[in-house]
Amino acid sequence: MPDQTLETLFYDTLKDIYYAEKRILKALPKMARGAQSSALRDAFETHRDETEGHVERLQQVFELLGKPPRSKTCPAIDGIIEEGEEHLSKFSGSPAMDAGLIAVAQAVEHYEIARYGALRQWASDLGSSEMSKLLDQTLGEEMNTDRILTEVAESDANRSAVETA
Repeated sequence: MPDQTLETLFYDTLKDIYYAEKRILKALPKMARGAQSSALRDAFETHRDETEGHVERLQQVFELLGKPPRSKTCPAIDGIIEEGEEHLSKFSGSPAMDAGLIAVAQAVEHYEIARYGALRQWASDLGSSEMSKLLDQTLGEEMNTDRILTEVAESDANRSAVETA
């Protein structure tokens, strides 16, 4: 398939992460409402605001690529979000709620980090420092969110789940 170039892969992956970001935007308010600690709730609310910026940046990347913003169903993110919804119903009110929400949120972050890392490098390889810069900005925010979630888990959520068990 000679027409399957890096640009084709880039555009396909861009559609995937665009879908993922839009799904995440819908899931974050539910996760914030389910969080028991204010630190976790704040992290989810802050990341929701950042995610709106991620969607806007992706739209800019589509524009730079000369293509309309389009989504492609992402079964991976759908599965992770489904896991989060299951966790919300199964552990509601339990001491393990926040620890589980963090684990699900970090699965989302790690998926996004992998996607944005690849997209950033591919944009650079395709000769677009502007696209690469936009994607790098989002990658940095995703990595920071992962770090914050780890801090909340280690300083509070995991310990609370163990102490009340």
